[in-house]
Amino acid sequence: MKIVAFTGMPCSGKSEAVRIAKDKGIQVIRMGDMIWAETKNQGLELNDKNVGEVANSMRDKYGKDIWARKTVDSIKTLNKSNRIVVDGIRNVEEIIFFKKELSSDFIVIAIDAPDKLRKKRALSRGRKDDSNDIKTIEERDKRELRWGIGEVIALADIVISNEGSIDEFRKRVKEFLQKL
Repeated sequence: MKIVAFTGMPCSGKSEAVRIAKDKGIQVIRMGDMIWAETKNQGLELNDKNVGEVANSMRDKYGKDIWARKTVDSIKTLNKSNRIVVDGIRNVEEIIFFKKELSSDFIVIAIDAPDKLRKKRALSRGRKDDSNDIKTIEERDKRELRWGIGEVIALADIVISNEGSIDEFRKRVKEFLQKL
């Protein structure tokens, strides 16, 4: 079994890469869905502030690898598949946990996009936990960097650039997934 984890800064293209994997019939686990579920479980509205606070508080209370542990638990309940995609790694502790639990079957792919392009996407994307002002988007970037996403990107096994057209990006992701 191969498990591919997509990582990258917000609005870099992770969700599009995940969508491509789903279209190819690959099972996907989105770590953010677990955070969203916990946010709702706590009776909070799904927005960037609440989702970020829940993610932070759970990491503080249960360890930085809490979401990786929950993800591995979810992977174990899936039908045995040749390929699984994990979306949303944010820190090195998560990578360490995944590699310990999943060994050499675990690959980290960073999606890289320029800051200016990511901010433009964030303003137009319209997801529930997105903001519609640059200051909040920049704060989200800082929060993700505090969590350690910069180190995760630096440690990625593969980097896929997403600074051209959407078609070019889709082609790169499909080519990689085909190699699996």
